[in-house]
Amino acid sequence: MEIRNLMTFVKVAELNSFTKAAKALDYSQSTVSFQIKQLEGELDCLLFERINHTITLTQQGVELLEYAKQICHLTDTFHQHRGSEGEINAFLRMVTPDSVCEDMMMTNYMDFHTRYPGISLQFTTANTDEMFRMLDHNEADLMLTLDSHVYRHDYVIAKEEAVCMHFVTGATSPYATSKRLKLQDLVQYPFILTEKGYGYRRLFDQALAKRSLEILPILELGRTDLIIAVLGQGVGISYLPDFVTAPLVREGKLVYLQVSDIESNVWKQLIYHKNKWVTAGMKALLEYIKAHEFGR
Repeated sequence: MEIRNLMTFVKVAELNSFTKAAKALDYSQSTVSFQIKQLEGELDCLLFERINHTITLTQQGVELLEYAKQICHLTDTFHQHRGSEGEINAFLRMVTPDSVCEDMMMTNYMDFHTRYPGISLQFTTANTDEMFRMLDHNEADLMLTLDSHVYRHDYVIAKEEAVCMHFVTGATSPYATSKRLKLQDLVQYPFILTEKGYGYRRLFDQALAKRSLEILPILELGRTDLIIAVLGQGVGISYLPDFVTAPLVREGKLVYLQVSDIESNVWKQLIYHKNKWVTAGMKALLEYIKAHEFGR
């Protein structure tokens, strides 16, 4: 049994497509089909059901996939150890919300790069639905959500934590002295929010809708650093995660508003697809993030 056939099998299972696997591996589609047929012949079982141009893993295919990923991982580890002093070389794709991406890049990236100079990272930002689509199509290796708690049987949750949220305004804002507010009181306030439909903004809008309330922000920005810059000028209020705002609150530049009738149900979750082949590089990134606070 050839290891390259197992690697091809894993890639087809990850992408759920012979055509996409062939493109990813730089093979012809006929080569991929031949390798899978050769593997099926050696194991004397059908690994994929092929119906109307779609493929689905058989039960035997599901069972083989776990063993194949282990073999591929051991092979990858062996090749990494043959490198210069075991240096890990990899290209990894991570998709995150804007606020998490900014925080990770500003705080932890240089430390990670110093430890693993051979690992290149590509960060992409998207909403939660788009993140899952990218995982399903193997367009991303890992996703880091900032949304309601997610659990789906097709995904592995490598790490998760609840996120505290606060309404926040600039220390010089006329709203900084507001006390004991309710959502109803906020409707007429000038809000600066992240884009509609994204993560915690979506959860905020849902909380308002339950009370038949709606907020029309004066400004919508995808980047939390720009939102904070505007708040710092004494303009408007926002609803942001504490890991973004806490440092400036401690410095006295921002102020939290106390709103009594909203609960924070926001979670950060580090997720990858259960069929993903965890390479040595991906394992290093997972372990690094799991050993540190998210983005800090």
